[in-house]
Amino acid sequence: MYLLFSWRYFKAKKSTNAINIIAWISTLAIAVGAAALVSVLSVFNGFEALVKTLYSSFYTDLKIIPASGKVLVLTASELAKLRGTANVADLSCVVEEKAILQNADYQSTQVFLKGVDADYANITGIKEHIVRGHFDLGSSDTPYLVMGSGVEAALGLLTDRTVYPVTAYLPRKNVPTGDDPLGAISEGNMVPTGTFAIQQDFDDKYVITNIGVVKSLLGFKPDEYSAIELKVDVPDNLPETQKKIRDMLGKDFIVETRYEQNRSLYMVMRVEKWAIFSILILILSVAAFNMVGALTMLVLEKQKDIQVLKAMGAGDAFIQRIFIGEGMVLAGLGTLLGVGCALLLCWMQVHYKLIPLAGGSFVIDYYPVKVLPTDILIVVGSIFIVALLASWYPAREAGMEKIDLRS
Repeated sequence: MYLLFSWRYFKAKKSTNAINIIAWISTLAIAVGAAALVSVLSVFNGFEALVKTLYSSFYTDLKIIPASGKVLVLTASELAKLRGTANVADLSCVVEEKAILQNADYQSTQVFLKGVDADYANITGIKEHIVRGHFDLGSSDTPYLVMGSGVEAALGLLTDRTVYPVTAYLPRKNVPTGDDPLGAISEGNMVPTGTFAIQQDFDDKYVITNIGVVKSLLGFKPDEYSAIELKVDVPDNLPETQKKIRDMLGKDFIVETRYEQNRSLYMVMRVEKWAIFSILILILSVAAFNMVGALTMLVLEKQKDIQVLKAMGAGDAFIQRIFIGEGMVLAGLGTLLGVGCALLLCWMQVHYKLIPLAGGSFVIDYYPVKVLPTDILIVVGSIFIVALLASWYPAREAGMEKIDLRS
């Protein structure tokens, strides 16, 4: 019943046009705030999805690393047992170390030299990001090199044209330096065959080659590795698979998901998203408090109606619900209009790329957007909470109105 009163009060012509104007200004302010909230959150979702896609091309579903130190030991039978674990599609053995890479003209750069086996291309999407040359790691005797585009630029190479090998300098494992520090450094020549471009964090740091040559240069034993990277069949069952592998390997190993491998990145993205959300809610709160003025003037406008309702037996709580309902009507119309405009804008951005990204150096040339129903629910809930707070004081004053019908 009280919502019917609220809707009739909203539609009814007021004695003063200012009341109507302020009410519509309040509605439009909420609409703009709702549209901004949904649009900004959708852009953050779009960038988050894009980054996750890029990182999933390099980082695998699960990664096994030693709990202490830089070397883990797994025998062939243990690796076979890992391969046979339910939901494990494939795995790759990895040996990784910092190295200095130098070209024939003595240009050099520091990189992460990552030695991988033949299964590595099956568990990552790196082949899909080759922009020059081809993905070929060679063998232990004739190692080839696939490098990030940033490393390629730092060395002044074009991997599909160069005929000269590059030299990698790495520290030997457990070799005392003594009086000859250079004795602890090993070097190996590798021929560049391809360039990948995924994301700057990888492109500027990583080069990939055959695992055999890296193990030889570092002095690793046959069963020693830096990490084991795995791909799963069903990502939804990842937590169960992670727990099963943890139980199998014991406390000397750490099993990380893709999220845990990049915990700081995902945390920063989440904090940025909800920090912006909080700022926009604060701005919306200021705008929504126009409703205080609109509802206060409406209470003054409807004093006689309030007194008549009270004379007919309506209680203070009923009167308060009418004006709180009026605030909800304003918030509802504004939210409906704002969310609708935001959804339309996001749809147009996806299909027509209305707003481009400046610079032209990113992997896409327009702002990515991804609308999540949970975000819309959070936005709608937040707006109605703000509207409820803004409506409370005028509604309270209306409920306290005394019955005086003499005038």
